[in-house]
Amino acid sequence: MPDKIVVKGVVLRETLTKEADKILTVLTAEQGRIGVVARGARRKNSRLAAASELLAFSELVLYERRGWWMLDEASTLSLWDGVRADVERLSLASYFAELAEAVSSEGEPAGETLSLLLNALYALDKLDKPQEQVKAAYELKLLALSGYEPLVSGCAVCGRSAPEEPLFDAREGVVLCRKCAGAAAWNMLRLDAGSLAAMRHVLGVDQKRMLAFVLRGDTARRFAHACEDFARVQLERDFRTLSFYKSLRAPAISGEMADFDNKP
Repeated sequence: MPDKIVVKGVVLRETLTKEADKILTVLTAEQGRIGVVARGARRKNSRLAAASELLAFSELVLYERRGWWMLDEASTLSLWDGVRADVERLSLASYFAELAEAVSSEGEPAGETLSLLLNALYALDKLDKPQEQVKAAYELKLLALSGYEPLVSGCAVCGRSAPEEPLFDAREGVVLCRKCAGAAAWNMLRLDAGSLAAMRHVLGVDQKRMLAFVLRGDTARRFAHACEDFARVQLERDFRTLSFYKSLRAPAISGEMADFDNKP
């Protein structure tokens, strides 16, 4: 019998293959992102079916065969029933998974990334927090964990800890006073004291406390725009799951944005 290992992981992506199998992309703490073959997972009453669902968090018993990890047994720890019951939350959670896949690598430990993903899924599933706040905090913290942490402690030019009319340069990952930004200000996102404080909070605290703040109105929207734009620009790609989430949110977002302009 081949040697077996036991890991805990979240299914980031599922691909249907053959008649009843799945190939899973799973994020684990020890192995990072791995590919797992779940044979027969699509069969009715398969003992692997639940653990092979997108976003499922499970304890997995694996063995290696011909360069692939094969799923032998699985014990589901959470399926995030509250997330699955709501299409908007499910689409946002799928975006979280796609982001995690984008920043993780095979064979490189990903304990902090896995922990952050689990905290974000728990927030969507159990906590009464605005979706856009959870989304923005997750984007910003994930990018920071992945080596893209922005410098928001003060203006990148004059050093003021309380920048005047603060702007966020998503490409350079810095905050500037409007005056210091000069002619380049048109291409930056406008912040305010509250949204800048929220960014500093998320970057400076433990993952489990990163949602311990409240934002409203334009301040909340500036925070959300800055974090989303930062992730998109730094990773140099768009995300299919984010586009779908936005299509579901379109009526609400269009109403919120009618009188909002985030550019200087």
